[in-house]
Amino acid sequence: MAKKKRINSGRGVNADNGMSNPSIAISVPSEAAKPGASAASKAKAAAKSLISAVIPAEVVRNDWTVTILAFMMFLTPAIGVPNEEMLQDTLKSMVASFAAVAAGLLFFWQQRNRREGLRWHAVMWLPLALMVYALGSMVWSHTYLGGVEAIRWFIFSLILWLGLNTLSRERIPYLAEGIHWGAVVASLWAVLQFLFDFSYFPQGPNPASTFVNRNFFAEFVVCTMPFTVYLLFQARGTARIALLSFTLGFNIVALMMTGTRGALTAMWLLFGVVIPVIAVLYRKQFAFLKWDAGRRILASGILITTVVGLGIINTGNPKIAVDYSNAFDRAFRRTASISTGDYSLNIRLIMWKATGRIIEAKPLTGVGAGAWEAMLPLYQTEGSQLETDYYVHNEVLQLLAEYGLTGLIFLLALAGYLLYAAWRTLRNRTPEGFAEAPMRAIALASLMAFLIVSNIGFPWRLASTGCLFALGLALLAASDARLQIRGPVAATRLNWRPAYSQVLAVFMMAAMALTVYISVQSAAVEQKIVRAVKMSLGISQSGDFNNPKWDKTKKDILTLTKDAVAINTHYRKITPMVADEFAKWGDWKNAVWIWESVAISRPYVVAIMSNIARGYAQMGNNEKALEFLARCEKLQPKATSVRSLKVILMSRSGKEAEAAILAKQYLDEGTYDFDLINAAYVLSVRKGDFDTAIRSLEIRNKHWGNLKNDAFLKMGVIYAARKEDAKALAAFKAAVEETPDPNKDAMRKQIPPAYLARF
Repeated sequence: MAKKKRINSGRGVNADNGMSNPSIAISVPSEAAKPGASAASKAKAAAKSLISAVIPAEVVRNDWTVTILAFMMFLTPAIGVPNEEMLQDTLKSMVASFAAVAAGLLFFWQQRNRREGLRWHAVMWLPLALMVYALGSMVWSHTYLGGVEAIRWFIFSLILWLGLNTLSRERIPYLAEGIHWGAVVASLWAVLQFLFDFSYFPQGPNPASTFVNRNFFAEFVVCTMPFTVYLLFQARGTARIALLSFTLGFNIVALMMTGTRGALTAMWLLFGVVIPVIAVLYRKQFAFLKWDAGRRILASGILITTVVGLGIINTGNPKIAVDYSNAFDRAFRRTASISTGDYSLNIRLIMWKATGRIIEAKPLTGVGAGAWEAMLPLYQTEGSQLETDYYVHNEVLQLLAEYGLTGLIFLLALAGYLLYAAWRTLRNRTPEGFAEAPMRAIALASLMAFLIVSNIGFPWRLASTGCLFALGLALLAASDARLQIRGPVAATRLNWRPAYSQVLAVFMMAAMALTVYISVQSAAVEQKIVRAVKMSLGISQSGDFNNPKWDKTKKDILTLTKDAVAINTHYRKITPMVADEFAKWGDWKNAVWIWESVAISRPYVVAIMSNIARGYAQMGNNEKALEFLARCEKLQPKATSVRSLKVILMSRSGKEAEAAILAKQYLDEGTYDFDLINAAYVLSVRKGDFDTAIRSLEIRNKHWGNLKNDAFLKMGVIYAARKEDAKALAAFKAAVEETPDPNKDAMRKQIPPAYLARF
């Protein structure tokens, strides 16, 4: 029989860490188990067996990893760019990447002479599998987007592994503090934006804090709330209880001010079900059970007063005040607006259906990591164009579409692990299990909120929420290791040598250099292209864009754009905006080369290719124009822009009669844009079809009312030619009435004198 020996795993194996793991029973062969073996060899074998069986404790001595990760979670959401020359999430990605790589570099440097084992966990294979897939997809799919995804999953894996090896139970509150106070500062900016129209950080839908979009901010804040609750439940001093109660209420109100429905749904579920259940199940492990009546009243009173008091203050932001009065009004009305008829949800539904077709067509391989936005046009239904979107707004569908079978395995394994972790948390009734349960439950609650918002947004791809995802898994994995939950699908011991740390330290140095290089290049390209956009918009807004005084500015715009494209040809979000302005000025040559630089990376975007075709048509290069038209028709023959382009090119190729027939057909079907309306008018007049010409002008008046004076003038000319005197007179009068006062004299000069005399 083998003897049973009781050991303390943490102190027996990693005494230098200053941490101890729970006691476990391990079988060690008795002296009789190996006849003939010396006592010394038996003792050595027994010691080796003990060491290899025990999962080591966290690295604590001289380690700064948790401090760096906590600071990362504070700084990433708290800061933003005060101008438009860098995207907000670009800055946040820089902060997260620098922090993760710096933490890794310091960790391996401090462990450069380490011989004791470290930790591994089965959950580590999940992001690593996606990283390997992304690297492979660079070969056969979109190289740039695949590379971006590979870097993202590398940073995710690094944060997860560092947390697994350093997040001891005593240090977890430090991380929770960083998460909480990062959310508080981010909420402060959002509250100021809602109440006072604070505009220091450029943003889209208000209040977005430092996140450019209110949905991004809301999805982050709701995932931090379980950590704030954890800190509050563990608070003991009266002042700290009051502070945490106020800041929790403050964050709740900030979330309500966004009106983000996915995040609000997650919050209602957290505070309505999940957190009360955690509080009841593990009340003996939380400090709030020992609060006196005064502290309980204080915490509840401050929390309720903060939420109600801030929630009923009317907004001072005019963009929000158009539709909503205060935080309660926005939160409840937005939640109640969730329905199948909602416009925003219907747009998402179109994207989800298109993504479903990708999954059906590529169930095993997917379209490649990050390649959804490049490949989506190939899977859209006829007539629908989703080319302004870059993400599915559903992380599950996007992962399946891009990663295929690898993504499916990831999702199933992730769901399986989280369910297993929840089950183990509930079933473990040992003292050690109860000690771990509160933090495990809070981490699971945060991940639950994260997965809820992942079904209506894209938080995996944003720096703040992506880091929170990795740290949530790290907390659970580190807890598994402390509980000695071992095996190929749980925690294991990772044998270690000094050479491993030394090689990885050098690798981290190279990664830091690469991080610096990518960050500098990203900052440079965004600054150049955003400056070019702002300058070009300034010229267009002047209304005098052909004035020679703008020549130097236009040259500067071209220089900035060329420099930006030389650094990165993949900025589809911003670069085409410069080309659009050049097209407005009639500079089709420069507009076309900018559009073409984008089309190299996004070869299936119909809007860009149709613009290129128009540009070539304007320059008289019908052969190239028809080439791009053919590419557009192959993808989206029923798209409005493609139909408009087809009519224009046919009219310029000597097929005016056929073009006029098509234009009238498209008007009847209700698929038209501004260019098609104008083409229909010109073609109808040339053909003598004045009814269609007038109808074209009436449609233009309905949708493009800023040109009513011109439309009425043209109608008057047509009615006069048809001897419809009364209609002609009415149209000419309307033309003058719709013309601004400074231009009325010029308009009167265009009206036939016989009619002008009758005004």
